[in-house]
Amino acid sequence: MLREFAAEREWGRFHTPKNLAMALAGEAGELLAELQWLTPEESASLGAEELNAVGAEMADVLIYLCRLADVLGVDLLDAAHAKVAANAQRYS
Repeated sequence: MLREFAAEREWGRFHTPKNLAMALAGEAGELLAELQWLTPEESASLGAEELNAVGAEMADVLIYLCRLADVLGVDLLDAAHAKVAANAQRYS
């Protein structure tokens, strides 16, 4: 879906791994900004408006991460399984 969306808009030339990683970092910063000044308790009990804003930023992070994985040919589920397995060994 994301590949098609980008192709329809001729964004391929802009969707280099470097640019996508930079966009991903920017969106992660926007997610952080939504929670930055909240206490731990406040961040765990967001109201509907705040939760909607956080969800939108999380979606942006996910979209850029998925697009980056697509461009690089990385299977995110395989990478996540491998990382969890490595962490399980490291922290057991």
